[in-house]
Amino acid sequence: MITQVINVNEILKQALLFDFYGELLTDHQKEIYGQFLLEDLSLGEIARDAGISRQGVHDIVKRCEQALAGYEEKLHLVEKFMTVKNKVKRIDELLDEYEKERREDILSGIRILSGEIIEEL
Repeated sequence: MITQVINVNEILKQALLFDFYGELLTDHQKEIYGQFLLEDLSLGEIARDAGISRQGVHDIVKRCEQALAGYEEKLHLVEKFMTVKNKVKRIDELLDEYEKERREDILSGIRILSGEIIEEL
């Protein structure tokens, strides 16, 4: 069960990287990696459709993973996106609390979080 959670988290991470940086790959790399990641095709299926060896598909997939990770290491766009997403989620939670309790300190918490988001953008 834990292995499945790790695999799902890794797939989600790779999908986010692909969403953010996929356009920096060549068309051929985008096609192969998209089929592997998004369409969940096997290396053999992709190889057959692309007319290349299974090992060739494997090499392209690994190169894409390394390239996407390298872009994130330099640019941190996914990291920034996730930080902002978490802060917006927290704002939502605070607003729900405020609607229930009408506490003024919650409003100041929202203002602080929104200021942090603006600074990050």
